[in-house]
Amino acid sequence: MEPVIEFKDFSFKYRAQTEPTLRDINLSIMPGEKVLIVGPSGSGKSTLAHCINGLVPFSYPGDMTGTLRVGGKNPSEIGLFGVSQIVGTVLQDTDGQFIGLTVAEDLAFSLENNLIPQEEMFVKVDEVAELVDVKNLLDHSPRELSGGQKQRVSMGGVMVEDVEVLLFDEPLANLDPATGKRAIALIDQIQKNRKSTIVIIEHRLEDALYRDVDRIIVVGEGRIVADASPDELLVMDVLKEQGIREPLYITALKHAGCSISAEDKPQHIETMKLDAYQKSLQTWFDRAEPKEKKARSASALTVEDLYFSYVEGKPILQHIHFDIKKGEMVSIVGKNGAGKSTLSNLICGFYKPTRGRILLNGEDVAPLSIKERGEKIGLVMQSPNQMISKPMIYEEVALGLAVRGVPEEEIKERVYETLKICGLYPFRKWPVSALSFGQKKRVSIASILVMNPEVLILDEPTAGQDYRHYTEIMEFLKNINENFGITIIMITHDMHLMLEYTDRAIVIADGHLIADDTPAKILTNEQIADKAYLKKTSLYDLAVNCQIDNPSEFVERFITYERKQRAAEGKENPENG
Repeated sequence: MEPVIEFKDFSFKYRAQTEPTLRDINLSIMPGEKVLIVGPSGSGKSTLAHCINGLVPFSYPGDMTGTLRVGGKNPSEIGLFGVSQIVGTVLQDTDGQFIGLTVAEDLAFSLENNLIPQEEMFVKVDEVAELVDVKNLLDHSPRELSGGQKQRVSMGGVMVEDVEVLLFDEPLANLDPATGKRAIALIDQIQKNRKSTIVIIEHRLEDALYRDVDRIIVVGEGRIVADASPDELLVMDVLKEQGIREPLYITALKHAGCSISAEDKPQHIETMKLDAYQKSLQTWFDRAEPKEKKARSASALTVEDLYFSYVEGKPILQHIHFDIKKGEMVSIVGKNGAGKSTLSNLICGFYKPTRGRILLNGEDVAPLSIKERGEKIGLVMQSPNQMISKPMIYEEVALGLAVRGVPEEEIKERVYETLKICGLYPFRKWPVSALSFGQKKRVSIASILVMNPEVLILDEPTAGQDYRHYTEIMEFLKNINENFGITIIMITHDMHLMLEYTDRAIVIADGHLIADDTPAKILTNEQIADKAYLKKTSLYDLAVNCQIDNPSEFVERFITYERKQRAAEGKENPENG
């Protein structure tokens, strides 16, 4: 059998660069295989994907050496259209992929281009809509769908062509955990039904392994550093070396001093053989320190019996109530469309509640204007591009102070001080366009921090970040929380973030508050996890399967241990902070 994708001694250098992005790639993917490609940001994995779907060299020109075959053909000879008949791509940002005014039109777009007769087109669109479970959405506009629904429509749009290869670029990036699981299950089902070749590029390794994959390919600094089955790869140290987060249960077993064997099938915690590790894990649990109790401080932000509707009679939020203490780090979680962002907009004063009150330091904020609230409560949006409006870093961070008429000398002092805190001082004279996504994120945080807010709300602070950048941003937020006493609220889909960095999680489902507890208790409670589209942590399954009496206490001790380890590493490498 011939490979459907084959790289031989392949290297590629973008025109604007001096060094190749891909070097000496040798890789064969066989028809019907399901392959996961992982690697840190800048490793070359996206370029590898662009070579497979023809964007390199047609949209991103450069110099190639070696050979590449897709469907047995040379992409340079068959052109972008030729490659698109073999490889269908589902983009991370699904909005960039919609063309039709309705879901049905969008699914039919490529068939119309190929002059397929209308009767045949209806049958084909129906068939694909059934397969990706969007049949009841055919007359909806793609723009009004949820993240998970948009993704299913995108899948349908590329499958309608009967392509051999389906390429998924970070399919989990914008999805809540339960919708992410469904997406992975759907990709698996498509592969089994269609016998398609599947290539998935993803940062979230543990979530992507919810269903079996044949191989994991690890890309690092433009080279393939590992190509192995999941069971083989998870027992190597290559993930840690490349800065990729391994599944949490693997990390926990390593903390307990276990030497994990590929024969015990570590790909899935549910089916892994754990008998050999049980004793070591119990010993580690008995010795591990419990979580320290924090002293309670005064209230920073209190929400009392809050209700809100855009349209009368259709409530978005009902009876929301919680009290966040000064200096806390809290996560707000729940499925896409649960009302989390609406809640942050109410706190910032962009909307007025239908009923209920919001208090800051015990005072009702209703009389304050948006500008006055903005001086005390800062909001950092998910994408820095939504916030940045000035070309230069200094100007962007100074903007809020300049608008408020702060004297120039004081602006300079405060901006420089904030840039130092954010690790951006060396770039103070740089243009924003020269920064990476993670650095731009820091600029958007700096432009809020310079106002000296008491409460900072961040919407998906780590979306689309690899593990290294994720850790950088989160350690930086933890640092400003601990050293400057700023209360931090994070709206997030990331269960790891919730576990590792916040001491409390407020859970919203269908407009109601359904839990306010420690992340460990929430992520070991199947009922709450199901209702709010969260994902029960694999640490819970590990504890239960190893017969540890108190699984949520096991999760707490794991987090405490990890935090202490990270703090010790931070002291050893202070320049990373």
